[in-house]
Amino acid sequence: MKPIYTKNRTIGLLGGSFNPAHAGHLHISEYALNMLGIDEIWWLVSPQNPLKSKDDMADYGERFISAKKITAKNRKIFVSDIERKIGTKYTYQTIYELQKRYHGTNFIWLMGADNLAGFHHWQRWQEILRLVPIVVFDRAPYSFTSLASKTYLRMRKFLNAGKTPSLSFVRLKRDANSSTAIRSRKK
Repeated sequence: MKPIYTKNRTIGLLGGSFNPAHAGHLHISEYALNMLGIDEIWWLVSPQNPLKSKDDMADYGERFISAKKITAKNRKIFVSDIERKIGTKYTYQTIYELQKRYHGTNFIWLMGADNLAGFHHWQRWQEILRLVPIVVFDRAPYSFTSLASKTYLRMRKFLNAGKTPSLSFVRLKRDANSSTAIRSRKK
């Protein structure tokens, strides 16, 4: 993992398959760095997303290298293989481990609206909401399905009760890139 001083810093975590990494990932990362007061972003390349088929998944090394290449010009984005090194399979496990290793660091989970639409399928998703704030970035065509998702509707109860929400939805200029579309074009 990255050997830097992180105490009292805010680190954005962008997890994913990065199958392959693309300009859309970079777009939301740079927005988070410039507009949300995040000091640095760590891309957590997942060895295997438990909710995705292995059939269409590129080799881990290939996905990791694609992430490194696209972030090469931004020194505030670090591509990490921590999940592979420590053997975590689920996001909540990774967050626990990072919070243990980097005590005093403020972590924020970053994700696209497509992930929010199915977030309630993630292992211990409610626990993730308690562990870290989550920032969701608008992404076509998932705007409506994500805002009608079980997760978002649950979080609205916190908002209506005057409690601090742990989930925020950011509308920004959308980037049309998609890993699925990129893979389809390659075929």
